[in-house]
Amino acid sequence: MDASTRSGEQDGVATATLAAGELEATFATGAGMVCCSLRHRGAELLGQRRGLATYAATGSTMGIPFLHPWANRLAGLRYEQGGRTVTLREGAPGVRLEEHGLPMHGLLGGSRDWRVAVLEASDDEARLVAEFSFERPELLESLPFAHRLTFTAALAPGALRVEITLRAIGDAAVPVSFGFHPYLQLGGERAALEVTLPARTHLALDARGLPTGASEPQEAERAPLGERTFDDLYAVGEDPVAFTARDAQRAVTVRFEHGYRFAQVFAPAGQPFICFEPMTATVGALTHPGACPLAEAYDAAFAVEVASTMGA
Repeated sequence: MDASTRSGEQDGVATATLAAGELEATFATGAGMVCCSLRHRGAELLGQRRGLATYAATGSTMGIPFLHPWANRLAGLRYEQGGRTVTLREGAPGVRLEEHGLPMHGLLGGSRDWRVAVLEASDDEARLVAEFSFERPELLESLPFAHRLTFTAALAPGALRVEITLRAIGDAAVPVSFGFHPYLQLGGERAALEVTLPARTHLALDARGLPTGASEPQEAERAPLGERTFDDLYAVGEDPVAFTARDAQRAVTVRFEHGYRFAQVFAPAGQPFICFEPMTATVGALTHPGACPLAEAYDAAFAVEVASTMGA
């Protein structure tokens, strides 16, 4: 059998590990379902930053964290969606503020409340399914739309695929603005990375990282990362698109399959990682009525594909 699964623990956090071919992925089932490790031939491909224990305690991102019910930052503490007005309270469960005092990265970072429903392997695929019921009063204080989430991770020999299914509880549609934040860290020097970006529309951001309303189409490109930096938001449309980082040993592609219409590319100066972030809505969408979809059911999927470039 080429695929396998196992349960374990890392830094005091419950984990589930999937293995298929030369890939191995570990998810922190006891801390927000973050993918805390993705290894190819034993080499770690994800930025560990401050580590899993810190993520579990503070929500400080690493690996591939799930950002729900919003990705990146909001424009303020107050928002209106679906006929309801909410004022987020600093210090409420999951509410974390960044340097400008804006809510950052949703409410579920480090959450212990995911329930593993499936952990299994077939001949060529390992699969993990976990579920989350977003209906506790302390969470509904910050997002008063009860719903259930299903997180499905499937690992095949060449790719990790992650699908999120959101279903409203009752007949109230849920604002959809979740996303993921993959920290890709390949083995070579940052300056030697080659980056491939699809055709996209650049959405200008202000000094706080919020959209200004200005936009500009950009053609697909393939070029060295070199000394370039990114903290850029893009609209990518409904069709599947792919972002790739490549070094002398391997190419890692983040492929948006469906449900993700926006992307943030993040590669700050002096850091060894680059992020291609799938997002269902633009930055700050929750704080702008009409900027994110309202849905009773929503599905979104992306994949991280890994291929050797040695000898290519």
